[in-house]
Amino acid sequence: MAINLASKKILVVEDQAIMRETIKHILGSFGARFIVEAESGINAITAMRIDKFDIVLCDYNLLRGKNGQQVLEEARHLKLLPVNAIFIMVTCEQSLEMVLSAIDNKPDDYLIKPFNRLQLLNRIERCYSRKTYLTSVENEIDSGNLYKAIYNCEKLLQLDDKKMRMQLLKMYAELALKVGNFKKAEETYQDILHERELPWARLGLGVVAFFLGYYDQAIKTFQDLIEQYPMMLEAYDWLVKTHESMGNDEHAVSSLNSAVTLSPMSILRQKKLALLADKTENLPVAKKAYTATIKLGKNSIHRSSADYAGLANVYLKSNAANEALKILYELNQQFHNDPEAKLRASLLEAEIHQTKGNSALAEQAYGKTVKLNEQFNKQISRELRLEMAKAFYLNGDNETCDEILNDLVRTNIDDKSFIKDIVTLCDAIIGESYAESLIQHIKKELVDINNKGVSLFQEGNIKGALTVFEQAIAKMPSNQTVLLNLIKIIIHDLKTSKTNPEKIISAQAYINKAVQIGIPHNQIGGLQAELDTIQNKSNQ
Repeated sequence: MAINLASKKILVVEDQAIMRETIKHILGSFGARFIVEAESGINAITAMRIDKFDIVLCDYNLLRGKNGQQVLEEARHLKLLPVNAIFIMVTCEQSLEMVLSAIDNKPDDYLIKPFNRLQLLNRIERCYSRKTYLTSVENEIDSGNLYKAIYNCEKLLQLDDKKMRMQLLKMYAELALKVGNFKKAEETYQDILHERELPWARLGLGVVAFFLGYYDQAIKTFQDLIEQYPMMLEAYDWLVKTHESMGNDEHAVSSLNSAVTLSPMSILRQKKLALLADKTENLPVAKKAYTATIKLGKNSIHRSSADYAGLANVYLKSNAANEALKILYELNQQFHNDPEAKLRASLLEAEIHQTKGNSALAEQAYGKTVKLNEQFNKQISRELRLEMAKAFYLNGDNETCDEILNDLVRTNIDDKSFIKDIVTLCDAIIGESYAESLIQHIKKELVDINNKGVSLFQEGNIKGALTVFEQAIAKMPSNQTVLLNLIKIIIHDLKTSKTNPEKIISAQAYINKAVQIGIPHNQIGGLQAELDTIQNKSNQ
């Protein structure tokens, strides 16, 4: 598909001035008029913050600061790229590191230097054609309207475009997985595999097995794929998830270590390995992974004070308190105005001094922790709040510990993995019955809220029922039962009263949230269909 470059905003990210001029000249020869240059990754991010670009041509091997992978990673994380923007990675070699980076970060295409003007234009036009064709699907995905994205995908499949069919089917199956329609996803992957053997479709069947709880079947699928395609990083990632779900953390560490050996430049995979190895007391692997994560984080949007604290704690476990102090110093140097970093540093400082037998200094550091918690409290991550609860309990402040744990259980009651972390911590330091008692108490509160809301609804007091559930969802935004009941009542209200566009928008936003937090298709799919019917009638 021909593209009119005169109407497009283009960003060229290249550290070599001669190469930038060459690319600008080529683009200009095809009619491009709005071209912005950036000689470094940080300047590229700054440019994308200021303007929305249609096309980004980014060199992978930028010599200073961020590389091309990190530019793409940050641009996507901060949503600096419009949905239909084209991002092409430019590189001087097709190295294994670059190829695996592309697999992880998925630029729209990549171009090997040296290239001629027609090769560049062909890459841009190929991406433009694909993006334009998939606009109706991609826009809905970006807005969180996954059911509408599925509907648009079905409409495009009906056009039977042979060139786009496999890519559409892949998107369709992945969307079915995201909304929890595992039957449809499985059928789609099976249909694809009946036509031809494609690794991503075989992987998809493994993912379906994982979500259905058929872990042995999933593991076999992922292991077979790794044997056939040793560079298939996604298969390693899903194998790790499956081992974790089965409680086989040592196997998970081993599988993840294999993936990191293949692709050491992935900061998120290194983070995951560090946490898992730390959890299993595999201190050498944890130390190596934390160190790699910190190094990769220097120029990454994903850098975090948690990685420094993790490495320091590994040193403490290894009886190397002086090394932990060095990491604490570095943490304080790197994160000046980060509330979470300040809290982590004070917690770490107290623990280091306690380990070294400096009780007065440990108490002083703990005092800083108390003040910081009063100041920032719920602004910090739930994982750090859990660490804070532990610190308060160990220092005799049971009341603050109880307050934090109560809130964490209430707001995360449907997150089985995090609730398990809470139970593990409580069992280790407070007592085995504490967490179970707290969870049962919170569940009873939820039952009472639901009963009150449902009772008001059955009495015909729709407004009162909505108020009950809206107040509950404000306190517990990820509670599945409360969210489902709220959606049901809004849809009932829409069906029995005058159509209200604002209520339709509200219902769709809550449905999107339900999909996001993992409410399965068999519970949310019918509600989406009802809302679609209401919306179609209102548009007539």
